[in-house]
Amino acid sequence: MTPTKLLIAIALFAFFIGNSSYAQRGGINWTKDGNAYYQNSGGEIITVTLPKNERKTIISRSLLTPPNAAPLSVRSFKLTDDGTKALIYTNTKKVWRQDSRGDYWVADITKNTLTKIGKNKPASSLMFAKFSPDGSKVAYVSEHNIYVEDLNTNTIKSLTTNGTSRMINGTFDWVYEEEFGCLDGFRWSPDGKSIAYWQIDATKIKNFLMINTTDSIYSFNVPVEYPKVGQDPSSCKIGIVNIETAQTNWLAVPGDNVQHYIPRMEWIPNTNEVILQQLNREQNESKVFVANSTTGSISEIYKETDKAWIDPTDGWIWLNGNKEFIWESEKDGWRHLYRISKDGKKQTLITNGSYDIMSVNLIDEKSNLVYFTASPTNATQKYLYKTKLDGKGKLEMVTSSVFPGTHTYSISPNGLFASHSYNSASVSPITEWMNFATMNPLTMEGSITNQLAKQQPPKNKVEFFKVKTEDGIEMDGWMKKPDNFDPTKKYPVVFFVYGEPASQTAADVFGAGRNSLYAGDMAKDGYIYISMDNRGAPVPKGAAWRKSIYKNIGIINIRDQAMATKKLLATYSFMDRDRVAVHGWSGGGSSTLNLLFQYPEIYQTGIAVAAVANQLTYDNIYQERYMGTPFPSTDAYVKGSPITYAKNLVGNLLYIHGTGDDNVHYQNAEMLINELVKNKKVFQLMSYPNRTHGISEGAGTREHLSLTYTKFLKENCPPGGR
Repeated sequence: MTPTKLLIAIALFAFFIGNSSYAQRGGINWTKDGNAYYQNSGGEIITVTLPKNERKTIISRSLLTPPNAAPLSVRSFKLTDDGTKALIYTNTKKVWRQDSRGDYWVADITKNTLTKIGKNKPASSLMFAKFSPDGSKVAYVSEHNIYVEDLNTNTIKSLTTNGTSRMINGTFDWVYEEEFGCLDGFRWSPDGKSIAYWQIDATKIKNFLMINTTDSIYSFNVPVEYPKVGQDPSSCKIGIVNIETAQTNWLAVPGDNVQHYIPRMEWIPNTNEVILQQLNREQNESKVFVANSTTGSISEIYKETDKAWIDPTDGWIWLNGNKEFIWESEKDGWRHLYRISKDGKKQTLITNGSYDIMSVNLIDEKSNLVYFTASPTNATQKYLYKTKLDGKGKLEMVTSSVFPGTHTYSISPNGLFASHSYNSASVSPITEWMNFATMNPLTMEGSITNQLAKQQPPKNKVEFFKVKTEDGIEMDGWMKKPDNFDPTKKYPVVFFVYGEPASQTAADVFGAGRNSLYAGDMAKDGYIYISMDNRGAPVPKGAAWRKSIYKNIGIINIRDQAMATKKLLATYSFMDRDRVAVHGWSGGGSSTLNLLFQYPEIYQTGIAVAAVANQLTYDNIYQERYMGTPFPSTDAYVKGSPITYAKNLVGNLLYIHGTGDDNVHYQNAEMLINELVKNKKVFQLMSYPNRTHGISEGAGTREHLSLTYTKFLKENCPPGGR
């Protein structure tokens, strides 16, 4: 629904495409022992051993060159545990958001051979290929069927045969990918004798028919299986297929396959058991099941309910010889970590206090420590913290408070080394390699301190502020004032808004205060640029803050933004009340429309891109999660939809949408247009033929979008102090 939500999906992509461990989710491809990392460098795959950065070529350019062909362009790679073979991913194509379809080659380092996998399959049709635990086989998905290829005999066996465009084995349909971040839909068993996989039955999902009028003389339909609000989702089930017999046994997961989702599943390490999370249709009840793949028995070990919604887990981290796992929950009002026994009978709170954990970075079971990202006192920032894994410790800040802003870490599996990245609104991204045991940089030359000293601080810094509305809601925000700011003058104010649960906008990160849609320099031209996070934004302020937006998208978030704007305009005399503009994309486009329509006395100008004008047109997983199912009433959906208030338009509106948007369909634009026309409201429209949600395809598209945006803003909200 939003470009930022796409980034969330990309972050999850590393997990789902490789079923990798927590230690590898920070962007570094660590070796198994954690003393080095792999890198694609100059067309070769190398290892860099720490702490001395010793480089060694593992796979040479010559080995990556097929006979009579150019060297492979490596998109990603994965080595076997013994380091003797590597899977090379190349020639990739997009499926929906991700380039999760392509070609795979096996580079045998010992034999110095390069072999293409799935030679009889269509080009760029293989998905999520991965080695069996012993490295003797490779399994992959092609055209919605799962195959296994024996590397010794080069024979290919089909493990499923019923795959079609709508019967999906080993991967997912549009909405599972978009809203749950699900891409890779199968898992090798620890003993390599079977594979657990999702089967998605989308045969009853209606097609949404987009129309392509630009790629041929005669237009043609582009069908997308898309379950809208109120429509049943695809049926989902988990099968265990035997590699030898190709026979599948289906897990008898309790509950209706259509009215429940299974967003997460994996094998429990070193066992024949599968663990999975099931969410009900309303997504306010989460159950965890453990199934025995041999006997078929399945038991519910954990259950949680919520008045609003429950998020899918990011995965299971196992402790105590796989007898316990780490679980994230908001059940006490904060996102905390718990350790839960495999039978669910024992639960121990690990993190305790009025703060949210944001992500897990490292479990150091030997030292009884868990490292995680949090920011208890400033919701715009991120730092590394630690506490005792047994729940008996205090919260300890690991990151130095000398560097305020946003910190991320990729820690080696053995906890000896880390890549530490730092940025803020005034610091461009810098990274240091650390001895994580001592928390010292490996070299002073490469340290954060040394790199920071070489940066020139910006002359016109972004200012962070808090504003309390007349409703008593305190919001975080940032403000970029014009260059050569004169407090005796009045300047136009432009607000950047998202406003829905999928994205934060007021973070202390590099890029805050910059508008990528503006053709030029807003500060130089004389604009004040502001963004604020309302209730419902996914910030570390507790579950009550985040979930107060439940059944209130288009209402509570809009009032928060409007009342905060009203307070700022009343507080600062240098803000021109007659030149107030707002803009946003996707969910931010929806917020822009609602602000312009519901509060015309505050906002004179709005630029909305790819907005959901009618919430009943969007997909069921996202919209029903945050708005509740539309049974028996759609009142909340209608109340929160911009189209309901279009008749109130007074100011200047530029509406922008791609006609090929498979995410937020162009029908939203047409429904909105009809309502505006019916009420004789004059506005401007920019449709981009056959462009998707990101409006990036085609020569000159982004430049044209930027010029269109900027021209409209300057004409209707003129820059400069007065």
